[in-house]
Parts: sequence; structure tokens; C-alpha cells
Amino acid sequence: MRSCFQKASVSFSRAAKSRDVETFLYILFLLPFCFGPTFILVKRDGFVKRRFTVFSPFSTLLGLKWKIFCATIIGIRYAQAWHAFFEIARQHTHGGTILKRNLSTPLIYLALLVVIIALVSGFDPLGSTTESVSYNEFINLVRDGKVAKADITDLKLLGLYKDSKLSEDTFPAKADFYTYIPSLESYETDMAILTEELKEIPAEKVTNADYPFDSQVNPTPPPSVWESILPYVLMIGAFALLYYFMFRSQGGGSNVMNFGKSRARTQVDPGQKVTFEDVAGADEEKEELREVVEFMRAPKRFTEMGARIPKGVLLVGPPGTGKTLLAKAVAGEAGVSFFSISGSDFVEMFVGVGASRVRDLFSTAKKSAPAVVFIDEIDAVGRQRGAGLGGGHDEREQTLNQLLVEMDGFAVNEGIIVLAATNRPDILDPALLRPGRFDRQITVNYPDVKGREEILKVHAKGKPLAEDVSLAVLAKRTSGFTGADLENVLNEAAILAARYKKKKITMLELEEAITRTVVGPEKKSRVVTEEDKKITAYHEAGHAIVALKMPHCDPVHEVSIIPRGAAAGYTMTMPDKDDNHVARSKILDEICMSLGGRVAESLALDDICTGAIGDLKRASELARRMVIEFGMSEAIGPVFLGGDTEVFIAKDWGHQRNYSEEVAAKVDTEIRRILEEQFERAKVVLSENREGLDRVVKALLEYERMDGEQFEKIFNGESIDVRSHKERQEALEKPDAEVLAEEEAEAVQAPEQQMSEDDANSDANPNE
Repeated sequence: MRSCFQKASVSFSRAAKSRDVETFLYILFLLPFCFGPTFILVKRDGFVKRRFTVFSPFSTLLGLKWKIFCATIIGIRYAQAWHAFFEIARQHTHGGTILKRNLSTPLIYLALLVVIIALVSGFDPLGSTTESVSYNEFINLVRDGKVAKADITDLKLLGLYKDSKLSEDTFPAKADFYTYIPSLESYETDMAILTEELKEIPAEKVTNADYPFDSQVNPTPPPSVWESILPYVLMIGAFALLYYFMFRSQGGGSNVMNFGKSRARTQVDPGQKVTFEDVAGADEEKEELREVVEFMRAPKRFTEMGARIPKGVLLVGPPGTGKTLLAKAVAGEAGVSFFSISGSDFVEMFVGVGASRVRDLFSTAKKSAPAVVFIDEIDAVGRQRGAGLGGGHDEREQTLNQLLVEMDGFAVNEGIIVLAATNRPDILDPALLRPGRFDRQITVNYPDVKGREEILKVHAKGKPLAEDVSLAVLAKRTSGFTGADLENVLNEAAILAARYKKKKITMLELEEAITRTVVGPEKKSRVVTEEDKKITAYHEAGHAIVALKMPHCDPVHEVSIIPRGAAAGYTMTMPDKDDNHVARSKILDEICMSLGGRVAESLALDDICTGAIGDLKRASELARRMVIEFGMSEAIGPVFLGGDTEVFIAKDWGHQRNYSEEVAAKVDTEIRRILEEQFERAKVVLSENREGLDRVVKALLEYERMDGEQFEKIFNGESIDVRSHKERQEALEKPDAEVLAEEEAEAVQAPEQQMSEDDANSDANPNE
């Protein structure tokens, strides 16, 4: 093989010295292999293995040095190049058979084509020995009598010196110099003046034969057909490529006409099948959907009783409660074909594409019946019709109409069930929700404490939890969390444990993960002045003390002046039980607690700052909802005045407010009254507990963070041992000794293993 490399190197050197244009174009042809990824599938000993190689000056090709590879490939001619390349690959895979190769992308070849055209158009066939002179220099050469011959073609002049070493027989193929004349008329005028000067012949009588050198003017050849159509071919090709890539990105397929086809995805890898055992905290929802599964498995039992299975089931609930997971579980339990698609996949920039995709989706589902069709975020395509402004055509309405027709066009026994998920059922079209289309609506709510514990057990599988971890305690501390939130808490805790080199996940990581989920990550690099710390300490202490003194506020879980997310500090309250109903007294206590931070600032610092903007928004929103939604105002009475604050202009266009300006003024007065009363209430509480406020502030400035039990003891003046935030952070980030020992052992073994691999490679490739 080494002799092959040597011959190739010699061949490449000769080609380079001869300035062969084909060789240089061939080098450019190899650029994709020099800078693009190449996948080579190699079959050896009955097994298929994938080799991934990136050609670059800093890498190797199947064990070959980069320079040797270039010399080998470029030195061999075209017919032998591919054979030689894959022969080298075969030899370096020890006799393996190359099954598949996926070379560079079309964009690389397109760029390569542009480079080749540019180089070919600018390639000089005369070589680098031809001298370039200016037109004025050429005139001086003629005046000095140094020019023997000149040949002009299309304003390019090739010249031969009288003392040239080149043969006249090879001229103009080989010339001594070249230049460009301004125009043929200017050239003839200048030559006539020079001839008159040198031979004393009147300029007006000078002919081409009188010039002081042999001059030949060739007629300009007419442009070829290829040169005429080449610009149009390139332009059409460029637009065709843009058209192709645009439709490929929109349609998701390799065929440009597939954009009207459905983009539904079938059931994923059976090894990743989801069942009802993977869904926790939704027992009633699973019971409703089990009937769907049983009908898919044994429809005869239902049809004999005259029952009709629901054609569609709409899953309604807040984001993260498990709607999509329930749909996957239905498909996994039923064992039938499962087609999933997002509502936004129906809507495209082209008119009629959405309706076409709906038809194609249901046509495919009918062929695979029994089947389950799942449409996620159906509100993207199922919004209420007739809401457009200006009378223009809405492609979404066309798609919805087709969806309504397809769902109502099923035969009873076709065995196709449509599942859909949304968190905005209020904006769906009524025709979509009627019986015969979506017969059932299953509400998937936030899990209760029992459901949260079950969800934590499901997501804790495969995670090494320490002995001190109690999932029941975590379930109580995560009130209001969805299933997605709980999964994220466990995942964040696992990431923290891996980051800090722990063997198991402890309560420290889980507590930190809960705080990160609720408030955000800690801003360790933020520089906080002592004055800012003091303001934050009084603000958060005010929240915590008011929450402690209000009888209906949730218990204080944590108080901190450590910046997290966008907050300079936080007071976290956690309910000790799940409340299905919220009393008026609890809402008033929540408003009072929200205003406690601003009150503490004004009492202790005789000034207020902008940090209370979030508290004011929350308090104002609660007061407004009390008045206009919940009917909790004595002045307004038990009246609902409209509480949907989201503005859907098209739907609400032309609607009038259902209360007068006088009532609106009363609403504003009531909101202000509620806020002012709770502000004064918080001021009374903090004024009566000023000493406790100062004690809590002092502890916050010293320890930066404390939990609810520690806060309560400090407020009451009890002496306790509080671990500072720095000590807690050190305990959190302290790695386990076993992990450190394993890393040290791996660090020692890595060089030895690398040396053994290098020795094995040198033994396997003795010729290199």
C-alpha cells in the first residue's frame, strides 16, 4: 500500500506542475469530502457497524493520514478514484463490505458548482508565464520596435516579442504577453499614428500591412447557443432549488407535492409504549378512557346492547396535567394503530392544504381501522367560526369545516375514535363539541395530594433516592403542581445530584429543585449592595409576618433574600391542604399578605421602592375578581360583570359592556376600598409586631435564608441554631467520597487504556 501512496504522490506532483485544469477541478470536486461528514456502514463478521468520519486537516480517514489520503485520491484518475477510495476503506475495515454511504449535503454541491463555474470562467489557458501589460506599455513596446506579432480577438491582444524564445508556430496559443485594447477603432487610430511616426506614412493612408509588426485582427465569434441560454438555465435552476427546499420544509417530505398529505405520526417504538400504569393521579380519567379501550378490543359486547361508542373524546385541562400522556396510554392499551398530529400541522400558507390534510388523515385511519386519531392542541384549528374581520377568507375555517364533515361521516362500526386535547375549550366551535363529534369531555385537573404522591412514585423509578427522602412530604409541599411540574422537580434534583457528584438524590436536592421550579435558579453572580439587602429583608419580612398573623393565609414555607430569577428575594407559602373552595376571608388575607412588603418598607425605611410592583398587580387582580367575578362586594352585590380579561377582538367585536358607566365607577371605588382597607390592616399588624420585624430582618441579613419553622421561632424571640445559606450551599455542593474515588480511578485508567488502543492500532496497521 505504501508503494501505491508513493505512485499517487508522484502523479499528483506532476499534475500540479503541469497546471492541468482538470486536476484542479477534480480537487474542487473533492472539497465536500474534505469538509463534510461522511457516513460509512461497514458489515463485518455478520454484524453491521457504523463508522462516522469527518474529513478535515485535523482528522484521519479510517486510520489514514490526511496528506496521504489527499495524495492518493487526487493522484488517481477519475475512473479509479471511487474504486480506490472504497478499496482503502475495505482494507482498513479488515475485509468488511461497505453497505451504504451518505455523503455531503446538496447545499455543499451547490456551493461547489458556483465555485467551479467561477474558476472555469476565469481560468487562464495560457498559464502563468504569459505577461500582463497595460495598453500604454504595449504602445511603448511598439514604438521601441520590440513587438513582432500581435493577435486580437474580442478586444484581447496577444503579443510576441522579436527576441522571444517561443516559436512563431505556436502563436497565439502561446504568447509572451497580453493586454486589452479600449476598442478596435482606438487601436487602429493609435497604430496609424505610430506608423506615421516610425515609417513617415500619412496616417490616413496607413493600412494593416503597414504596421511595424505583423498584426492579425480576428472577427468576434457569435455567441454559442449554450452561452445564450446558460444565464436562463442558471436562473431557472436557482428558482427550482428554492421551490424544492421551500416545499420540502413545509411539507416534511422529499416529494415536493406531498404538502397536501397528512403529517400525522404513527405509534412510536413499541419498546417505549405508554400504558395506564404510566399515568398516575388521574383515576377517574383513566376509568372513562378504559371504556374506549375495551370497545376497541371487543366492540361486539357493546353493539349487542345497542350502545354506540363515543366518536370523539375531548381532553380538557390546564397545561401539564397529562392530556397527551392519556392519549398515548389509550393507544398503548388498545394495541391499535395510533395517529397523532398537532392542530397547527393542518394550517399552512397555501389555500386548501389544511382541508386536504384532514381528508388524507382520516382516509389513512380508515384503511388502518381500528385506529385512534389524536389531535393535540385542537384549538389551533377548531376556533369558533365567523370571527374574521373584513370578510376575507380564513383557511382555518375551511380546515375546520372539513374536520366537522369527516368526524360526522363515520359509520358506527368503523372503529375509529378521535381524541383531542386543549386547554382552551371556551374558544372551540360549538359544532365541534356537539354529540356525534366530541361526545365526551373529560376534564383533567390538577392532581390532589394523593395523586401527586402517585405521580412522584412513577417518575422516581430509576432514580436513586436517599433514605431520608419522603415522597409523601414532597407531595404536601407541591400543592398546585401539575404532573409535568413534578416530573421536572425530580429531573432537576437528579441533575443537581449529578452536578455535585452525589451517589443518591437527597432532600437537599429536592428542596432546591422545588425552589428552582417555583422561583427560578439562584443568581450567584449578581452583586447586591448592603442597602438593597436591607430593603429586600424588610420587604420579605413584612410578607412573612403578615402571612403568619393572618388566620386564613397559607403557612410560610421559606423566606429568603437571595436573588432568584427576576426577584431580589421571595417569601414562599405552601398550603397544608388542598382547598376546592376559596373563601372571601382567605382572599382578603392574601391581599393583605401581598401588601405587607410595601407596608414594611414604608414603616421601617420611611420610603418605598419599585420592588412591590408584582405584589400590587396580584393584589389588584384579586380585588377586581372579587368585585366583578365572585360577587363578593356588598356595594355591587352578587352580580357577575364579566371576568374573561383575554381580548379576542374578532369574537367580541361589536359587543357592548353589560354594565353602565355608573356601575363601572362603583367597581373602581370598591377595588380601591378593598386595597386601602387591607393596606391599613397590614400596617396595624406590622406596627404591633415591630420588634419581631426587626428580629426577622436581622436574621435574614445574617443567614440570608430560613425555612418556615425557623422564621416562626426567630419572630417569637426564641434562640435556635440556623444554618446560613453559605453552609447550606456547601452541604448541597459537597460531593460524595465514593464518586471522587471512582473519578480518580478512571483518570488513572484512561491513559493506560489509550496506550493499549494505540498499540492495538499499530499492530493492526503495520504498513502505516
